[in-house]
Amino acid sequence: MRSTSMRRPRWVDFHCHLDLYRDHEQLIAECDAEQVATLTVTTTPKAWARNKELAERSSFVRVALGLHPQLVGERESELPLFERLLEQSRYVGEVGLDAGPRFYKSFEAQERVFSRILQACAEQGDKILTVHSVRTVPKVLAHVEKFLPAEKGTVVLHWFTGTASEARRAIELGCYFSINTQMFKSAKQQQLIASLPLDRILTETDGPFVVEDGQPVRPRDVRGTVLELARLRGVEQEEMAAQMVRNLSQLVRG
Repeated sequence: MRSTSMRRPRWVDFHCHLDLYRDHEQLIAECDAEQVATLTVTTTPKAWARNKELAERSSFVRVALGLHPQLVGERESELPLFERLLEQSRYVGEVGLDAGPRFYKSFEAQERVFSRILQACAEQGDKILTVHSVRTVPKVLAHVEKFLPAEKGTVVLHWFTGTASEARRAIELGCYFSINTQMFKSAKQQQLIASLPLDRILTETDGPFVVEDGQPVRPRDVRGTVLELARLRGVEQEEMAAQMVRNLSQLVRG
């Protein structure tokens, strides 16, 4: 992801929380060894500097600057720090909105924060955002449409659970979608994934929040998502893996 010395990856994990694993540093080395282009997201601006330091020499790991909507209720005060750090990071995430029962009480603050993040990204330009949209897809898309023109930045909708019409609207706004194995457990979600333009899809793990066989998935496990996607779309796994790499290249070239 945007490095002149970066070798071509074999796999793409566009949303993973490496700093929430016990073996954070080992995971970075594993991503390099397995050639997994990994976007490690952060949940607070205060976490970004250490993440960036650990990934500094990685060929395949890039760090996103985040302020997670589920933490906004207690971390809104970190927004000025986010804005100060933003010029140092092309990648932004995890950011967005969450209207789930546990977090709805902070929704007004979430909207303030998300709106300002989108505006700041538009002011600087050329940002790539991985965006959380639990029970809030219409609101998220309305904010993106208002504050982040497509020529100023690109949104990747992480673990998208919206409707087909919402997906069409997102596509019109220039959004991508990142897909993980959990999404294939629902027939409705499979139908939605099958309808998405193949050149707008990226794979993700969302580890360690996704668990398979009792263990948190790791970036290298994204090949399972590639296999599921290949089966759904009727192509070979190798071709689908290559398509994900092409999609990532297209995204980062802007």
